[in-house]
Amino acid sequence: MITGKEVWSMMGDYGNSSWQGAWNGMWPGAMAAGTWSWVLIIPVLVVLLGLWIYTSFAYMEIARKLKYKNPWLAWIPFARGAMVLQLGNLPWGWVFLWSPLLLLPLAYLGNLALSVFVLLLVIGGSVAFTVLCYISRWRFFEKRGYYGWLALIPLVGMVLGYLSILAGLAFLIILGFVAWKDGKMVKMRNSKPSASRRNPRRKR
Repeated sequence: MITGKEVWSMMGDYGNSSWQGAWNGMWPGAMAAGTWSWVLIIPVLVVLLGLWIYTSFAYMEIARKLKYKNPWLAWIPFARGAMVLQLGNLPWGWVFLWSPLLLLPLAYLGNLALSVFVLLLVIGGSVAFTVLCYISRWRFFEKRGYYGWLALIPLVGMVLGYLSILAGLAFLIILGFVAWKDGKMVKMRNSKPSASRRNPRRKR
């Protein structure tokens, strides 16, 4: 006579063998999925690294030509934001509008009111900083002899999503021209006052 204990034992063995069989069948698929994920991630990381290197060189060259004291700050993420603001004659301290990002972990504590408050701070600070960066880039584009509105080209991609890649590429090309070629679209503005303005002479 088969006891209940033996039945449960048989079911347990069957369950274990079933799970083992299912896992063994899924393992090649899981391995393949992991491989494909790395195949997709690595090119993205390479592209992002290339973009960072290119834009760092470009902003460093722009800063150098505008007589910025420490153009190498273009390579440091947080410091680059401060430098971009200063190139457009804006206070570097506005870069701390990004600081609410440090509060993001609080949004996962389960308190709805706190989560909403933190998200509003993050969104508000990010939007404000982005607007200031566009204003600053408009200004230093003009300092380099280019139309300031060219700095707004990425907004086309934000409004019209299907043009985002094209707008991004166009901005990168324009940024290269601003960095390495003096523009003639508008009269280049000197970032420092001329000697005649520093030492005005009175006419007699």
